[in-house]
Amino acid sequence: MAPLDLFNHLLNFVAPAFAVGFFCALLGRVTMRKAAGTPAWWLQGAINFAVGAAVLAAGLVVFGRDGKMATYAALVLACGTSQWLLAGGWRR
Repeated sequence: MAPLDLFNHLLNFVAPAFAVGFFCALLGRVTMRKAAGTPAWWLQGAINFAVGAAVLAAGLVVFGRDGKMATYAALVLACGTSQWLLAGGWRR
């Protein structure tokens, strides 16, 4: 596989984590009140993205292939939980 093809495959692999992570960060900004000490939205999105990419990699290891619906469900749950923790949802 050529390096450009590998790069394209890696981008397509982490694209769902990027979309869900930043969507959660932006939606969290709209729906939750801003608490003191809450990170900026882009930092929340970056952390959610990292959590989501780790979940996608774990799903690839567990199931042996990419694109299982269980992995995407775990992605949504992990990013939602991460966003709740970052926004300080346990304090309310």
